[in-house]
Amino acid sequence: MTTLFSINFNKIALLRNSRGRDYPSVQSFARRAVELGVGGLTLHPRPDQRHARYSDVFDLKALCLEFPGTELNIEGYPTSKFLDIVIEAQADQCTLVPDAPDQITSDHGWDIQKNGDMLKPIIKRLQREGIRVSLFMDPDPEQIELVKSTGTDRIELYTEEYADSFHTDQCKPVLEKYEKAATHAHSLGLGVNAGHDLNLENLARFLTIDGIKEVSIGHAVIVESLLMGFDNVVRQYLEIVKQKG
Repeated sequence: MTTLFSINFNKIALLRNSRGRDYPSVQSFARRAVELGVGGLTLHPRPDQRHARYSDVFDLKALCLEFPGTELNIEGYPTSKFLDIVIEAQADQCTLVPDAPDQITSDHGWDIQKNGDMLKPIIKRLQREGIRVSLFMDPDPEQIELVKSTGTDRIELYTEEYADSFHTDQCKPVLEKYEKAATHAHSLGLGVNAGHDLNLENLARFLTIDGIKEVSIGHAVIVESLLMGFDNVVRQYLEIVKQKG
């Protein structure tokens, strides 16, 4: 199984918004990525739309329709407005994250014991619209055990702990923790995605974990592109996921 590489375009949107023009264009960079072979496009529009805007969702959906087989993944906290946008755009996947409105970036997974009852009807609503649902989760087998009862299709493992440990002697045991979490999710019939602080340096080792269906990477792609160029960086990611397939 080849892992789907999905690029998060929030940082392109942030650069665009800093000047008030459509430059750089989120849609243009997304098109460039798809033409290079990228199979997934991700956005995480927050309520204040400080980077990705709701209009970007529809621009990328149009691009996915132009290139059949390209998946649109929309991430975010399930406010009424967010869910309406996801459903109207008919995203392929919705990744639900437990972000506060003013949060700089995602920094923890769902507590299913506290939030499971709230999530269940939201997940059902999205699935009735033909949208696959993923829940952003820490690599905690006890929480993942509870995920099954929500009816979600997948989880996305929050990988910051792995990224932080990569250059330390804790990398091996931390990676083993993620592997156990993924294995447990698979045993429950859940698909497993991953994302947060993965990059060209640490991705290959993470993908030694079997059965990772999708990785979503945004910040690192843009930083690495400043050093090496966008096309070059995208091709390197595609080669990594191809080798691990």
